[in-house]
Amino acid sequence: MKRFKAVVVGGTGYGGAEMIRRLLIHPDVELVRVVAVDHVGETLGAVHPPLTGRSPLRFENLPPAEAVRGADVALLGLPHKVSAQHAPGILAVGVKVVDMSGDFRLRDAAAYERYYGARHPHPEALGTFVYGLPELNREAIKAARAVASPGCFATTIELGLLPLARAGKLAGAAGAARTVHVVGMTGSSGSGVAPSAGTHHPVRAVNLKTYKVLEHQHTPEILETLAAAGASGVELRFVPVSAPLSRGILVTSFVELPAATTAEELAALYEEAYGREPFVRFVRDRLPEVAAVAGGNYAEVGFTLGAAAGATRTLAVVSASDNLIKGGAGQAIQNMNLMLGLAETASLEDPGPWP
Repeated sequence: MKRFKAVVVGGTGYGGAEMIRRLLIHPDVELVRVVAVDHVGETLGAVHPPLTGRSPLRFENLPPAEAVRGADVALLGLPHKVSAQHAPGILAVGVKVVDMSGDFRLRDAAAYERYYGARHPHPEALGTFVYGLPELNREAIKAARAVASPGCFATTIELGLLPLARAGKLAGAAGAARTVHVVGMTGSSGSGVAPSAGTHHPVRAVNLKTYKVLEHQHTPEILETLAAAGASGVELRFVPVSAPLSRGILVTSFVELPAATTAEELAALYEEAYGREPFVRFVRDRLPEVAAVAGGNYAEVGFTLGAAAGATRTLAVVSASDNLIKGGAGQAIQNMNLMLGLAETASLEDPGPWP
């Protein structure tokens, strides 16, 4: 008998599919219900073909607070603005929550309204969810009842910059903040299961296109996370790019550092930060790439340090992840494992395919 029971609320999207897949192979957690407002009554395999024959469960349409009764944990794959309506009621039942939406990642209600385009229905709950980046908040996640799993771009950018933030490398002269410039490319699955003009395959497959330039909704959570790591006041200039692939994120973050900075000094910071992390690889013999992480819960981080130009030299930090796994549902499972006192790597250790 498995020790814990889990319910997935919002299981018909790509993130839901990945959560279901990981739960079905989990050694200690039993998936007991999958809730959705669409595909009601259909089998898991009818909606997510790779799951055909793996479970007798069918999608049910029940009020989330009712659906989770008797479970140990609820994993929410609901859209932004919808999760905010249901998470407090689920918590009131006494069930632990891992939320994959952006509804509880921020502490500032004004920032939420600006970047998500609506007033938060439960602003009193902002700041009560632990931000679910294990590489920063592992101990707090272990003790948490509610965790807000980070966004995919946010995870990938943060992992690239965290060692610099911790070491004070994102502070300028006399403590002034540095401006970090970021260009990040993402696969179409990050846009969700519902097709749109921007994700339609005939256009996406032959195209590179920027979107939400300097206004992406992950910006405030990245800034909050860097501040929590010791780099308050950082300015972020983020340009997201829609790339012609279904999975994966590749991010390059540019930081101007003093000319005396050495590659060996920086490598020591990254080795210290990630040498014992189960799902982050610091790579030095090559730079990170999407094909090395797609399909798995692993992220890669590497860097190139440019030649000195006057008083500074440019550091280009490259980071990569699978937007649906380490940038989404896999990280949600990683957080669930920590919250339940299980092995952090349970059901997540498989490397992705190659190529």
